[in-house]
Amino acid sequence: MDRLLVRGGTPLLGEIRASGSKNSSLPILAATLLASKPVYLTNLPHLRDVTTMVELLGSLGAEVSIDERMGVTVDTNSLTSLKAPYELVRKMRASFLVLGPLLARYGEVEVSLPGGCAIGTRPVDQHLKGLSQMGADVNIKDGYVTASCRNGRLKGSEIAMDVVTVGGTQNLLMAATLAEGTTVIANAAQEPEVLELARCLKTMGASVSGEGTSVITVEGRDQLDGCSYGVMSDRIEVGTYLIAAAATGGKLRVLDACPDSLGAVVGKLREFGFQVTVDECNVELDATDITPRATDVRTDVYPGIPTDLQAQFMVLNCLSNGTSTVTETVFENRFMHVQELVRLGADVRLESPMSAVVTGVLQLRGAEVMATDLRASSCLVIGGLAAQGNTVIHRIYHIDRGYERLEEKLRLLGADVERIHA
Repeated sequence: MDRLLVRGGTPLLGEIRASGSKNSSLPILAATLLASKPVYLTNLPHLRDVTTMVELLGSLGAEVSIDERMGVTVDTNSLTSLKAPYELVRKMRASFLVLGPLLARYGEVEVSLPGGCAIGTRPVDQHLKGLSQMGADVNIKDGYVTASCRNGRLKGSEIAMDVVTVGGTQNLLMAATLAEGTTVIANAAQEPEVLELARCLKTMGASVSGEGTSVITVEGRDQLDGCSYGVMSDRIEVGTYLIAAAATGGKLRVLDACPDSLGAVVGKLREFGFQVTVDECNVELDATDITPRATDVRTDVYPGIPTDLQAQFMVLNCLSNGTSTVTETVFENRFMHVQELVRLGADVRLESPMSAVVTGVLQLRGAEVMATDLRASSCLVIGGLAAQGNTVIHRIYHIDRGYERLEEKLRLLGADVERIHA
């Protein structure tokens, strides 16, 4: 199993370009199942999770091709199966997003219950409740969700989500585009990735309004067309690199960063005391000669601090002057990285399953640590970059799920990192 060797102590300096958004690419790939003609996608990141979604589409019978510009064409007009198998869905929770599109277009579907990072239960009840309200017969048996539509087509409905859920909103949004009549999704997620999915669906001919607010309205269509679409940049990747530069006392400019999606992150970095400048497309952070001040961090649904940046902000607080509290409100069981940070010399105490107290230290020390999930793995990379000495991170397959060309980008910024093959 591969490991990552990080020789710490060097500030990150320079300029990188943001990769395409993983969390946008996955639902947009699922949305190609709705299209009656091929869909051409650009700026997809080269990540294990994206490969898994492409493999899933292929297992259903979709034709996927890649051109010399790394654009991906997906043609889902010759599907041979309506079953998303366990061996693929177990690898990645976002695979469950094929449920809504397949059901809406073909009237029946069988999808394994999802897997992914072990960061909480993350139930799919809101997905299933919404589809049931749209007229689907939904059953769970032997680890699979089976669903079918009476008369072969979903019906528009008014759906009030009990909790805000990004995946649930995306699944129901996609399903509603081919439903008969009007669907209103209340208490919808407002994340940029939901807005991005809606933009793509509208490019395919869907009638969607209210995206980016808590109420989304969809007028069902008989069919959707193909389209060409470029995926937005990854706000979580951008946030991770900005925090890495901050933790190492560096200076970083991220190009094509989609600054409009980073308001809470930029604001929080400024609270730490860093200089952050933003223009229409780019973000720059200057942490040279700055001692960061400890700053409380509380995750929340958009437009709050993303839960996917909680671990990264925690390691930044480990190197800040003073004591802070990090509170997780989105997922339970998302502090598994705490003990690994302690191995690096951090002073972190869990107050509850959802809250940790961090007291800053002058220096982290290199050690052997283990990644427990995708975002925890990136926080350990940041810790290793800022630490004195060498850090070896085990189970880095988590990193490959969410960060494109991590070692290459870090080396461009002056970091000394090396992948050690098993």
